[in-house]
Amino acid sequence: MTAPVFVVEAVPGPGSFLLDGPEGRHAVSVKRMRAGEELVLTDGRGASAACVVLAAEGKDQLTVQVSATEAEPEPAPRITVVQALPKGDRGELAVEIMTETGVDAIVPWAASRCITQWKGERGLKALAKWRATAREAGKQSRRTRFPEVADAMTTKQVAALLADADFAAVLHEDRDHPSGALADAPLPAEGEIVLIVGPEGGVSPEELTVFEAAGAKPYRLGRSVLRTSTAGTAATALLLGRTGRWS
Repeated sequence: MTAPVFVVEAVPGPGSFLLDGPEGRHAVSVKRMRAGEELVLTDGRGASAACVVLAAEGKDQLTVQVSATEAEPEPAPRITVVQALPKGDRGELAVEIMTETGVDAIVPWAASRCITQWKGERGLKALAKWRATAREAGKQSRRTRFPEVADAMTTKQVAALLADADFAAVLHEDRDHPSGALADAPLPAEGEIVLIVGPEGGVSPEELTVFEAAGAKPYRLGRSVLRTSTAGTAATALLLGRTGRWS
């Protein structure tokens, strides 16, 4: 079994290190780490340290010996999913599974057909939940580079984001659309890939026009129609396999 991952503000160099606070409590009281066991410390931005537990003290202090450090390179190509806001807790589910799969960035999108709308304090709390979910899912899946969760964007802001993409696609349910299947789309070896996932009601014709003008063509995934909370995961997995990042 792979070593559990704990998050620190800055990854320490070789030597002993005290893991305390919430992560220390989780290691000692929840994971019940003991002397001789291995763990990984990461800052969630690609830096990590392989460690061996020296001793556990109290309920929230773990002394470890750092044996090696590593810096994970930036992924290529980088995959960003623009996720329309789903109903209820399905947004957190989408973030969790996309993180476990390997997405690099997630952009919440307030599409016109979204039933859920992030406004005021409610929107800030929802965004915080998405970010916390990405962090915890990153730890659970043993990642050392967690996905970035951006502030919620409007359709106009998403269109501006597409200007820097090397490949952009709107996941579309139309099986007969001339753009064809995402499995056959030409992909860049490096740079930025952006996938747009619409809400349960679909991407509106007006939004589709805006995105196509910005360079994002509609592509279908397969014969079945996926829910908004699962489409981003399926598309990410497909592209990770096609680009060699899962090799």
